[in-house]
Amino acid sequence: MKELRYDAVVVGGGAAGMGAALELRERGFSVAIIEREECLGGILMQCIHNGFGLIEFGEELSGPEFAQRMEDRVRAAGVDAYLGTTVTEMTLGEHTPAYLRDVSSPGATLVCVSPEMGVLRISARAVVLSMGCRERNRGNIRIPGTRPSGVYTAGLAQRLVNIDGYVPGKDVVIVGSGDIGLIMARRMSWIGCKVHAVVEILPHPSGLERNIVQCLKDFGIPLYLSHLTTNIYGRDRVEGVEIAPIVNGAVDYAQARRIPCDTVLLSVGLVPENELSRNAGVELNPMTNGPWVDSGMMTNMPGVFACGNVLHVHDLVDYVVEEARRAGAFAADWLEGRRPARELRIKAGANVRYVAPAKLDPSRDNKVYLRTLVVKNDALLEVKVDNRVVRSAKKAHIQPSEMIALTLGPAELGGTGPDAAVEISIQ
Repeated sequence: MKELRYDAVVVGGGAAGMGAALELRERGFSVAIIEREECLGGILMQCIHNGFGLIEFGEELSGPEFAQRMEDRVRAAGVDAYLGTTVTEMTLGEHTPAYLRDVSSPGATLVCVSPEMGVLRISARAVVLSMGCRERNRGNIRIPGTRPSGVYTAGLAQRLVNIDGYVPGKDVVIVGSGDIGLIMARRMSWIGCKVHAVVEILPHPSGLERNIVQCLKDFGIPLYLSHLTTNIYGRDRVEGVEIAPIVNGAVDYAQARRIPCDTVLLSVGLVPENELSRNAGVELNPMTNGPWVDSGMMTNMPGVFACGNVLHVHDLVDYVVEEARRAGAFAADWLEGRRPARELRIKAGANVRYVAPAKLDPSRDNKVYLRTLVVKNDALLEVKVDNRVVRSAKKAHIQPSEMIALTLGPAELGGTGPDAAVEISIQ
């Protein structure tokens, strides 16, 4: 078993991992990225459409172009990257078993497997989790019917088309209106397929408004809101799907209709990839399926940080890099022995699904992300400290698919007591 030591290890080499590693290296620490794919970039490598980089680079890029820009920075900074390498075990602090314990390398030990290098044992004083997320599949949403070929997640179909050069089918129905599904509706249309429908169980789209316009309306693809996919037909290959409207909260099977197709793409949500985190003892937030983190992006396990889609699902890759940069900076602070003097708890109030991070440092500015539970025009966002409104802002339009970001600092949090509680709500 080959043994390696670094100040910090970043698990995952997508946009978040590269952003965090770059910040740590720029602060003077030795850092390694562990990536199970054969190249850096993560999901960006199959996202050949544009719309990336407007914040981070000040220009519009495709996913691979964005990834290449980030990789160029990482390589120039001298970050080590172990590609084709999978972390199989992560042990932390006193939980580290005796055969892995090394008193000269406190923090974490990661056991990794690489076809090229064999088994590696990497010790680090800090770990940044940035494994991204995975797609929910048919089993997660339990669509009834037979089990023919031709049922894919939208992300898998994207990889087949954009990287492998395969066309998964000709007549397509997309279940769910998440952003990947919307983008694939356009992509399948471009390669000559017929997208017959996008079916969404909610009364509002799950993707960004710009994708609704550019991927559906511009191509005349029908969007069925408040509809449930009630069956998939076909023996060897998909032959069609059945959908039924939801009326007053109940499925109206009398109005069910069948749409012939040979391919079903599922765009029904993303789940942060946290099996490694859970097995190591990291506490997860049931609302996001990502770790609970404090004001410094650190989990309940000392020295273990999280950022990007493994923490909570983001809208834009630029926001992922922004958050990862902060996580890398906080990890560097940890390595230098600096921690906030005190922190305040923050929680989700009325009409707010979640708030991240879960704690704030009242001595500095804190970037806070949240998602709403409602679709609303002329909404009022309020921040309260011990039931006292310290910030209010009007929002012309809010919806669950669009993340809201705000900054809270000493102006709102200063002068509070040690047990003060912060709450964000939407009216």
